[in-house]
Amino acid sequence: MRAATGQAVSLAYVDQGYTGDQPAAAAAAHGIWLEMVKLPEAKKGFVLLPRRWVVERGFGWLAQFRRLARDYERTAEVLAGWHWVAFSSQMLIRVMELTTTPVTQVHNLDWR
Repeated sequence: MRAATGQAVSLAYVDQGYTGDQPAAAAAAHGIWLEMVKLPEAKKGFVLLPRRWVVERGFGWLAQFRRLARDYERTAEVLAGWHWVAFSSQMLIRVMELTTTPVTQVHNLDWR
């Protein structure tokens, strides 16, 4: 991450598969703090885990782009560029949806 962007990761949200001393030591060697996202003790039905929806939403957006379904690219830079294009187009779609919404729907006003 540091080589590509010049920034470093300092916090990583992980699930219970990364418990133990080995993952913590490997992350600490790179200056990363691991924060465990755990299930509540009394689980009944669907339980939304904190911060997990952010990652799942991003994967869902990427799944809409067929080019990212397989690893067609020869270099990591080209693949990273396609991810940038995918996320940028998703953000533009959401901005367009917000700007083309009629005022009556935004403010729930009845102009009749």
